[in-house]
Amino acid sequence: MTRWGMVIDLGKCVGCMTCTVACECENFLPYGISWAKVADFEDGKYPHVKRTFLPTLCMHCEEAPCLKVCPTEATSRREDGIIITDYEKCIGCRLCIVACPYDSRSHVEKLELPAPLSLMKKDVRSRYQLLKDQTASKCTFCAHRIDKAKETGKMPGKDPEVTPICVNTCVGNARYFGDLDDPESEVSKLSKSDRAFVLYEEAKTRPSVYYLKRR
Repeated sequence: MTRWGMVIDLGKCVGCMTCTVACECENFLPYGISWAKVADFEDGKYPHVKRTFLPTLCMHCEEAPCLKVCPTEATSRREDGIIITDYEKCIGCRLCIVACPYDSRSHVEKLELPAPLSLMKKDVRSRYQLLKDQTASKCTFCAHRIDKAKETGKMPGKDPEVTPICVNTCVGNARYFGDLDDPESEVSKLSKSDRAFVLYEEAKTRPSVYYLKRR
């Protein structure tokens, strides 16, 4: 069974936030909503200051707290491990936002479109209509791109057309994507390396996003 996951090499992240902008454009996110965030930390005192960056997104946890607290079953897990939201069922109670230890969910107060839906291309229009006012939104691992792999025979993580946009656009090539359950995949091997770790391991959420420590 396929289980999609991501590995982010912190030694390669330069904090450019290209992933943030690319995600917002790809998913047509409303103003103020970001699914791919980059935290910026400073260590030391001037002039000996070192900056480090920590990209974050939905971890698509196997033991997802957001899934457990949703009162309307708007949050669900696909067979491939991706956690998705049904915006028709979401009532905007924000319980999932509170439950997520990674701060990866955002509340859409009011969906503001840059142009009338009638002027948008069909593909663009369909994705805009996914989001609703007063709902909780989050990263989907670009599920709409991954799903095209079934039609085209391409492989997520190898072929850009069916790979999450943040992976494709990463300036430092810090992101890796693929099947965690495939022992021969690059992400599977990296997730088991000595440098690999997950955020808030004590939360026991079993995330599908791993990080590599700086060398």
